[in-house]
Amino acid sequence: MPHPPRHLLTLEEFSPREVAGLLDLAAKIKKTPSKYQKALAGQSLAMIFDKSSARTRISFDVGMNQLGGHALFINGSEIQIGKRESVGDTAKVLSRYVQGIMIRTYAHSIVEDLAENSSVPIINGLTDSHHPCQVLADFQTVREKFKNLKGLQLVYVGDGNNMTHSLMIIAAKTGVHCRVVCPQGYEPDASILKSAQAEGKKTGSRIEVTHQVKGSAKGADVVYTDVWASMGQEGEKEKRVRDFQDYQVDEKLMAECPKAIFLHCLPAHRGEEVSAGVIDGKQSMVWDQAENRLHAQKAVLVTLMGKRGKS
Repeated sequence: MPHPPRHLLTLEEFSPREVAGLLDLAAKIKKTPSKYQKALAGQSLAMIFDKSSARTRISFDVGMNQLGGHALFINGSEIQIGKRESVGDTAKVLSRYVQGIMIRTYAHSIVEDLAENSSVPIINGLTDSHHPCQVLADFQTVREKFKNLKGLQLVYVGDGNNMTHSLMIIAAKTGVHCRVVCPQGYEPDASILKSAQAEGKKTGSRIEVTHQVKGSAKGADVVYTDVWASMGQEGEKEKRVRDFQDYQVDEKLMAECPKAIFLHCLPAHRGEEVSAGVIDGKQSMVWDQAENRLHAQKAVLVTLMGKRGKS
């Protein structure tokens, strides 16, 4: 009987040791990419995009190519997953053609449904609830700067969105303290917060939420932000700009933590969630962070689709 596939849906399903293993492998692949040129030779990855993308599409496509495999772009509007055909049926059909499926979509229930019906690994490239591939690249970047993750302080300023959820989860898995700073009414999902806090108790990580901006970055090693209005929230932009006006990461906030690095998952809106002086300044590592999407995702692909995923 075939071994059931391993999926990457939220990172909650990975142990702290396994998360560390992914980060270790990402570092190895980045340092010696030639060693992994044939890691996925002859394999294909289906990439379904209900949401448009730049970094996710390019990094997965290039990553599969550099691992010796093939990436197949599938426009979500063409297959209309869950509409023209059920999610389960799509998973069963694609499983007969490819060795892995990556999807960037809206409802998190779609990736869960895919995983329940697929006989190949499912990778969550982004949902409205989680963005695990992004935070693996983020923490790879943090490790490159600080070497050891445990005990570091990450401060996230902005909306309690999918990025916030995934940052809390990976922080709890790695022993990093995570402080979420957001306006009232924009807090992260209470159940995900509770789960991350429970995991954090095992690793020594504090996961907390505050509405107080002033002084929130004091002692931080990492300051992180995201756009105020994510894809699909364009109609709320004017209200969100008003609600988040005091939550910009600017030079004044970064002055509270002069040794910290600044991260942003991109795309960025200078003058809104971050000032140009910060994102283009000396503390910013956003371009290293963007590059690490490639290396972190290659680690995920090798782990789930390579020999490691079949053991």
